[in-house]
Amino acid sequence: MAETSLIFPAAEFRGRAARLQAGMDRGGIDALLLTTAADVFYVTGFLTRFWESPARPWFVVVPRSGDPVAVIPSIGAELMGRTWIAEIRTWDAPDPRDDGIGLLAETLADLVPASGRIGVPMGLETHLRMPLADFEALKRRIAPRDVVDATACVQRVREIKSESEIDRIRAACMIAGRAFDRVPEIAGPGRPLDAVFRDFQSACLAEGADWVSYLAGAAGPDGYGDVISPAGPRPLSTGDVLMLDTGAVRQGYFCDFDRNFAIGPPTDAVRRTHAALWEATEDALAALRPGLRAREVHRILCEALTRRGTEPGAGRLGHGLGITLTEWPSFTPLDDTPLRAGMVLTLEPGAIVAPGRMLVHEENVVLRDTGAELLSPRAPAEMPVLER
Repeated sequence: MAETSLIFPAAEFRGRAARLQAGMDRGGIDALLLTTAADVFYVTGFLTRFWESPARPWFVVVPRSGDPVAVIPSIGAELMGRTWIAEIRTWDAPDPRDDGIGLLAETLADLVPASGRIGVPMGLETHLRMPLADFEALKRRIAPRDVVDATACVQRVREIKSESEIDRIRAACMIAGRAFDRVPEIAGPGRPLDAVFRDFQSACLAEGADWVSYLAGAAGPDGYGDVISPAGPRPLSTGDVLMLDTGAVRQGYFCDFDRNFAIGPPTDAVRRTHAALWEATEDALAALRPGLRAREVHRILCEALTRRGTEPGAGRLGHGLGITLTEWPSFTPLDDTPLRAGMVLTLEPGAIVAPGRMLVHEENVVLRDTGAELLSPRAPAEMPVLER
């Protein structure tokens, strides 16, 4: 039995599979069918950028007992063979006649009795990474086995991070923190925003990121209008606020936090809003405890901003974090997910500076039994000023 794997020792992945199987047992599920990059990586350690190509589907089957089985294109056999997974079934893909569906149906029939139930994540923050026509064909081929929703089974396990996972997220945060420290070298009045974006990504790579899957941000007078736009060529100007929000990746794990910089001295409105965001984050850091509901964290942040005379921004004010840039839960008024020790979360309050202008502040934490532990280097209480 293999004791080594990619990223972590095999024992880490065996523990994950065992926790999934315990959830399957409670839910009466006989096997999980996993198709996405995150779920496959979570169970196997199979880490590759080849997921960027939509030409091939990939499958991992986790039976209720025994080890997972990989059903994958032959191009991935060598890499999967370096994980802890012992049983790897392959086909030559892409095959327009049968792109792995026959082999997958045989595998499920081998592992699941005819009266059994096969779980597939179907809920919020899930997707099916295979052609829908093939999925319908698969269901016909494995009948009378039922296909059922396994969202909760997978999410309740994935949302609690091991210490090894927390260490990887912390490492990604430290990398991004060092890159943020270098922003004064690459940004200032007259510097085009798109050049700042490129140089910041280079800084993340130079500091140790494996890749930068996500970088968004904005710049504008007294704040910005949104936080998801790509960069344009407009030069930074005195009076602007520059925001960079990065999802740098280290060994398959993301950080996700932003930093704001004033181009020249900030206005009083920007200074007050930034102070309110920083202090509201302090309030949430002090209040976070296992047992809180996600919606209660949203309330804590909104009330903290309102007390300081600042209008909270719309939308969610934080979320889970791990092997994808955002994970469940979401800090919104409607998310009733209970927080548990071991969750890695972002606190992301936003506030309105003026009509059409806002600021957003974000930190990454792990929730312990005793409260929140910062993973990202804490932002300075006063907004850094770039004047060169």
